[in-house]
Amino acid sequence: QLQLVESGGGLVQTGGSLRLSCRASGRPLRAYGMGWFRQAPGKERDFVASISQNGGSTQYADSVKGRFTISRDNANSMVYLQMNSLKPEDTAVYYCGASGGSGSYYSYEYDYWGQGTQVTVSS
Repeated sequence: QLQLVESGGGLVQTGGSLRLSCRASGRPLRAYGMGWFRQAPGKERDFVASISQNGGSTQYADSVKGRFTISRDNANSMVYLQMNSLKPEDTAVYYCGASGGSGSYYSYEYDYWGQGTQVTVSS
């Protein structure tokens, strides 16, 4: 079984930056496509970004494209989400997910999830 633990969330002001980390254990990270999703209270879990097993392909939600960057370090079992130019609408709990495929837009295609980390952006 794969375990995922997110960290790096916090409170920042509009225009600030945060880097989220996702640490994987239990199985080799290279076997999984990885994604970041976010969920605000009372809302559905929304796609943010994904990255293929070898890091060769990435995908971003339109709302974060140009501001967020997903990356991975398979040797150290880490996935990152660099978030720049943060906006209040980015406020949510951010989740790291692992997919048996290459990583996709659809949350139901992810088999494993971390516990989430809170990101709050003040106006």
